[in-house]
Amino acid sequence: MSELTSFTHEFDGERLSGIQGGGDGDGGGPGGATAVLLHGAGNGSKERLLPVIREFTSHGCRVLAFDFSGHGESSGALGELSLRRRFEQAVSVIDAHVPADGPLVLVGFSMSGQTVADLAALYGARVTALGLCSPAVYAAEAWNVPFGEGDGEFSAIIRSPGSWREAPALDVLRAYEGRAVLAVPGTDTVIPPEVTEAVQEALAARARYTRFELPDAGHRLGLWFHDHADDRREFVTSLMSPQPVRN
Repeated sequence: MSELTSFTHEFDGERLSGIQGGGDGDGGGPGGATAVLLHGAGNGSKERLLPVIREFTSHGCRVLAFDFSGHGESSGALGELSLRRRFEQAVSVIDAHVPADGPLVLVGFSMSGQTVADLAALYGARVTALGLCSPAVYAAEAWNVPFGEGDGEFSAIIRSPGSWREAPALDVLRAYEGRAVLAVPGTDTVIPPEVTEAVQEALAARARYTRFELPDAGHRLGLWFHDHADDRREFVTSLMSPQPVRN
């Protein structure tokens, strides 16, 4: 198994901490792809995703993950982060550490469901697969607003009933035609079931789509995959497969 190496990436006044590895022999996974894993909000970090990262490397896939500013080993204040800054940080890291024009497998947990959709819109046909784990999507007006301390404008927007229904991310997912796996926990106290169903309907429009059920899991699927090797392996295998293997 390929060794993971650490790196530091400077962007917009922040020092972002990342890890990369895998792709022994051909520089990437199937088709030369690089899997980019993006953690969720709150206390999420790349460290929590290490077993998933290593699962990708065991498939011969090149892997990249990093801590958004205000998370893990990166600098910055979480309250100053926004959906726009998350997207810009991810773009900067990918463009610096993934071979130019190389295929991408994008995997996002929770809030990073939105970031994955933003990246899919930017990179277009380079994106060969999407892995969405209890994903969130947000109203357009939330994109530029700093997260703050949980009681400001961002929180007011996302807590407005039905604000997600016109989320631009849903349009991106409806147009996506590659491989897609939606991992759905049995109990999710963070993402409303209506959001999950909207994401599913969007993916089912054109993507080669699989719904990956985890009946005993809760919202934090990074933690679940950390502790459940069989589910972790099946998720990655399903995502790397050219055809749906589980519905």
